[in-house]
Amino acid sequence: MNTVVKSREFWLAAIVAVMIIATNLRAPGFAGPGKLAGIFNDTAMLMILALGQMAVILTRSIDLSMASNLALTGMIVALINAAFPGIPIPALMLFACLCGLALGAFNGILIWLLNIPAIVVTLGTLTIYRGIIFLIAGGQWVNADKLSPAFVQYTRIEFLGLPALSWYAIVVAIAFFILMTRTALGRAIYAVGVNPTASVYAGIDVGRTKFATFLISGLLSGFCGYLWVSRYVIGSVEVAKGYELTIIAACVIGGISISGGVGTVAGALLGALFLGVINSALPVINVSPFWQMAISGAAIILAVVLNARGEKRGSRLILREAEATS
Repeated sequence: MNTVVKSREFWLAAIVAVMIIATNLRAPGFAGPGKLAGIFNDTAMLMILALGQMAVILTRSIDLSMASNLALTGMIVALINAAFPGIPIPALMLFACLCGLALGAFNGILIWLLNIPAIVVTLGTLTIYRGIIFLIAGGQWVNADKLSPAFVQYTRIEFLGLPALSWYAIVVAIAFFILMTRTALGRAIYAVGVNPTASVYAGIDVGRTKFATFLISGLLSGFCGYLWVSRYVIGSVEVAKGYELTIIAACVIGGISISGGVGTVAGALLGALFLGVINSALPVINVSPFWQMAISGAAIILAVVLNARGEKRGSRLILREAEATS
């Protein structure tokens, strides 16, 4: 119990709960089941994307192209649906996942085989993917009148009071938890982030492990490409522009260390939920858009400071243990 109380996830969950209660005092009904379900649904895609980014960050890398991957795959499936509305939606979703996987593999190959820093590769592909959207769409938008009703409604189907979009996030979170805690790949991802050199001596292929994380981030970005266009009913070069920063912010707030090797699935989910609650609460209590951005930015900086202090504290404890045994 003491360990749980000391965990970052516990305090982050407590902060989210306090924000909800405080907002409900100013705007009664905010903490109602329907409103909370709506906030969760609005945050579902950010949760999925944060998990993909988490895998990359844990290996001391970063993927700045996730939002561009999402926009490109979303545009591709939107154009296909507009041209061939009879194609089953599950087939389009699978195709979106495969497109995202291919784009993630492109990033991973450049980083793995050519040993180019991830930030350089993904900064380049961020722009490349946006440019491809413009080329294939001719600068045009795909709007609701061009999409089939089934394409738009698929994420809105409700089950047990929650839309399908929320259930997708729940399923992905469960699968990701199993991946990170019960599989050899999950253990390898953490090991590479903690100490890449020691991982090599332990028989872990560092390059291949990083490649695998970019496959994961690409796959989830592609999946969200369909979800985004279906939910917001628009495909364009501007879709999710700048959203990569929000994804990274969710990870940082959730305690995913940018130095690698530290972070949990629960932390990433709570970090995304934290931003979702802020984005929903501040307009309700009439906070200006400027202060909304300022508060979100302050939360990110505070999270980075807390992460840095936690890592230093952990290092001091390791040194004390080493001195005690010597």
